[in-house]
Amino acid sequence: MNIEPTAPTTKNPPAQFAGDVWLDPIALPHESDQTMVVATVRFAPGARTAWHSHQHGQYLRVTQGVGRFGTRDGKIIEVHPG
Repeated sequence: MNIEPTAPTTKNPPAQFAGDVWLDPIALPHESDQTMVVATVRFAPGARTAWHSHQHGQYLRVTQGVGRFGTRDGKIIEVHPG
């Protein structure tokens, strides 16, 4: 078991995001075979990520606002809190 202090909020780098995006880490890997990262990511209105993928997939939970995701075939998926 790891009991960890709260990590500070960081502003994500402009190379990976357009607009202001903040990251609050919740759980990070501690061993070389661990890959899961749990974090709260907050986007200012109009902010977005650069196109990317995740080797092991990604789980998202929208807690506020509206999220829009583009698929490889050009479809837009809109998600709301819940």
